[in-house]
Amino acid sequence: MQLTIENLNSVPVEKQKVEIVERKGIGHPDSIADGLAENVSRALSKAYLQNFGYILHHNTDECQIVGGQSQPQFGGGVIIEPAYIMLVGRATALYGNKRMPIRAIAVRSAYEYLQNHFKNLNADTDVVIESRIWEGSQDLKSVYDPRRQLANDTSVGAGYAPLSETEKLTLQLERYININLKKFPEIGEDVKVMSARTGDKIKITVAMAMVDRYIPDATHYMSVKEQIKDELNDYAANLTSREIELDINTADDYEKGVYYLTVTGLSMENGDDGSVGRGNRLNGLITPNRPVSMEAPAGKNPVTHVGKLYNITASRIAEDIVREYDGVEEAYVKMLSQIGRPVKDPLVVGISVVGETPDSGVEEIVRQRLEAIDKIKDEILSGKITVF
Repeated sequence: MQLTIENLNSVPVEKQKVEIVERKGIGHPDSIADGLAENVSRALSKAYLQNFGYILHHNTDECQIVGGQSQPQFGGGVIIEPAYIMLVGRATALYGNKRMPIRAIAVRSAYEYLQNHFKNLNADTDVVIESRIWEGSQDLKSVYDPRRQLANDTSVGAGYAPLSETEKLTLQLERYININLKKFPEIGEDVKVMSARTGDKIKITVAMAMVDRYIPDATHYMSVKEQIKDELNDYAANLTSREIELDINTADDYEKGVYYLTVTGLSMENGDDGSVGRGNRLNGLITPNRPVSMEAPAGKNPVTHVGKLYNITASRIAEDIVREYDGVEEAYVKMLSQIGRPVKDPLVVGISVVGETPDSGVEEIVRQRLEAIDKIKDEILSGKITVF
């Protein structure tokens, strides 16, 4: 492993004049694609463990959502054409003399994910789920060995710490809407929060799919939207002392009768498509002010795919450095694998810090995190780690 540590002569994000942060909520089509891909990987991993004692080769990190068609209206509309979900990836179907029903496992896990997370969606009628997951290439399968843990890709993972105030605010606002505002049944799960900080003023734009069956008329829509806005402003005021300006559903045009109404609380019902990796990075945010890996961790196998393991590990190393060294304002970690090389022995680890350069103890932090990398799969399978 080649380890380098350098000091960045740059302004910390918290002190930069402009910062933009986005969070696509769990019901955004891109996030749904991530969630389905990850859930399929977990289901396959558990089936492999149950049948063979260890996780076999698979990567289900390709999922495409093709938006359907709906006709929402106050009091309740209808789904005209269901959304189409295609599960794509590679997975071991035949091992020894035993054949695994990988496509059935994938479809069942996708169906259960939709049922469990989106209360206004009828997974029987509002979507069509199809699996095209099948065996991978022999050369990639030959690299895969869960006992040796050799990297099955040459890829980059990246992480940083700490989150800025605007990043925390953006992440917590979406979670607050989808977790704490359940007293408003009118709110669907498809929520997006976009924050733009200019100096000490944060402009927040929230897109929030509203469920038509709980909204009898336009007056109710406008009223509940104002109530939600008041609640969000109060919540945001507890998270920052900066000036907040918050808007909800800015495409609404009351004079023209345009309202963000949906039948299911999800925009995928009406033409909005989704793909794995097009949304949030591993920490749940889209952060143009930060360097990131474009690897999509959702659906990658949790044993040897560095597109998942190195993104998680890089983030943890950065968090450790910031926690251990008071003089470090920001830490950025980039990790490069080499296909066929042990996952615990990356080709390159590059660490950049803003603030005081830490001492040689950083190398021990890196080695400890790499030594524990095989335990990440247990955290993933138990649901302790989210990847979008």
